[in-house]
Amino acid sequence: MRDAGSKIKILVVDDSAIVRKILTETISAEKDMEVVGTAPDPFVARDKILALRPDVLTLDIEMPRMDGLTFLKKLMVYHPMPVIIISSLTQASAEISMEALRCGAVEVMAKPGGPYSIGELRHALSSKLRAAANARIRRPMVQEASSSPALPQASKTERRPASSNAIIAIGASTGGTEAIRVVLEQLPASTPGVVIAQHIPPVFSAAFAARLNKLCAMEVIEAKDGDEVVPGLALVAPGDFHMVLRRGGAGYCVEVRGGPQVCYQRPSVDVLFSSVAEAAGRDAIGVLLTGMGADGAQGLLRMKQKGARTIAQDEASCVVYGMPREAVKVGAVDTILPLSAIPDSLTEMCFTR
Repeated sequence: MRDAGSKIKILVVDDSAIVRKILTETISAEKDMEVVGTAPDPFVARDKILALRPDVLTLDIEMPRMDGLTFLKKLMVYHPMPVIIISSLTQASAEISMEALRCGAVEVMAKPGGPYSIGELRHALSSKLRAAANARIRRPMVQEASSSPALPQASKTERRPASSNAIIAIGASTGGTEAIRVVLEQLPASTPGVVIAQHIPPVFSAAFAARLNKLCAMEVIEAKDGDEVVPGLALVAPGDFHMVLRRGGAGYCVEVRGGPQVCYQRPSVDVLFSSVAEAAGRDAIGVLLTGMGADGAQGLLRMKQKGARTIAQDEASCVVYGMPREAVKVGAVDTILPLSAIPDSLTEMCFTR
């Protein structure tokens, strides 16, 4: 365990010498962390992990001799530790990165040269490394996602209204992809519309939504500007875009837009939650899950002030208890629940209004 006050020790694993150099220079600019070594492939990384005892590993997916996903699976069995996947912005890489999160990685981000300027990269990488260093490493799921039985098509298309105006808003960051899966997998197809802001890069958000759509009774898609929010549908904010809820005729729709980062994030949970507070008021339920930082706390408070019911994930079940803690501090939370209890609570709220 890392001593309090000591620097966070990071091992950078990537087959590109240029990427290793950029990441090393970016990390070394932070006073509270240091790169203790680099490795061009998992075989070198294995030896350096044992010799250098890093606190966090950054891991590329596509590497020679052994791919990053195979290495991650072995690592989480024999030497579990916090791992951040740093992957290229391609559909194939995004899908593998989602699998890596299921297998125990705590975060995923795009490689330098993707959506980040140098300034944005420095903040994004450093904040993810700090979150990873404080993350609770959990045993990854052993069941392959592809082995899950296919859901009957009727369960996807069923649209039984639970309440004409009810809506659920969910926000998360580090550890959130798996936490959101746990919640959505247990919600029935007749659940009111769900809007989701998860801190995630572009392309990865589409792969995230597609994976959830295979696992859940609800239909899950990456949101597009103007999409209606209807029962049985969950909309995931696209990476690098904010999503806001608007009244649209008798129901709701979403607006997907650019704009400055909020709490260093785009999509921002605060942006989504604040819009839900104005559009839905007391008909909304806000859920803030695992993640580092304060994004979502003020938005959840606005929702509560408008009469919405609010839930935060408890510390014991969070990968990182940051965002829920900040929401509790400002008085934004009605109920604190372990992750496993949130789906039943949502179902009870939605179907007993």
